Amino acid sequence: MTRAADRTTMQERILETADRLFYGQGIRAVGVDTIAAEIGISKRTLYNYFPSKDELIVAYLSRRLQPALPSSLPPVQQILGNFERLERTFTSGVFRGCPFVNAVAELKEPAHAANKIALAFKEQRRIWFRDLLIRLDVDAGRARRRAGARRSQGRRHRAQGRVCLAGRCGRQASRRFEARPAAPRQTRAVSYAGLGRSTRCRSSTGGSRPSCDSRV
Repeated sequence: MTRAADRTTMQERILETADRLFYGQGIRAVGVDTIAAEIGISKRTLYNYFPSKDELIVAYLSRRLQPALPSSLPPVQQILGNFERLERTFTSGVFRGCPFVNAVAELKEPAHAANKIALAFKEQRRIWFRDLLIRLDVDAGRARRRAGARRSQGRRHRAQGRVCLAGRCGRQASRRFEARPAAPRQTRAVSYAGLGRSTRCRSSTGGSRPSCDSRV
């Protein structure tokens, strides 16, 4: 094996170990010493490949930022398949949240390069959904895209996706919904003693449950 191949192999070992530990235990909780010890190398050897922990963090996230593979499946199957994969991930027993969101939340450094990678991932997913929805002639502004962390959430999001893709989030349905006359509403002020604020509740004359906006 050539020196270049040896270097590539070691670099991949470092990244695989960093990925497992960073994602499983947290970026802040895992130091370079721990990663080096897990591999069986010195910290100095690790620094020959990644001169700092920040560079290792960037490499870890960049490794996870993979472009979406082209698919010959119809757009509907691709979108619903995405929700099905999310459901499996949520219930896998090893799910700890989105690694990109986790990194931003843990680092709390706006200037860190990890933030750019996280934004790139979000934009990549947004464009992927947008392009598929355009092919389906669905109003992407009304097709809600939310993430959750449990099986019930994964099922709900897939069900919402089915509703949207069935046309209820399409332009014609949107116009019908927006054209529906709103029920007349009454507004009354209610004071809550001890809370130091007043709440204005709006209720329809039909007696439906009021919705309230609290103001300090």
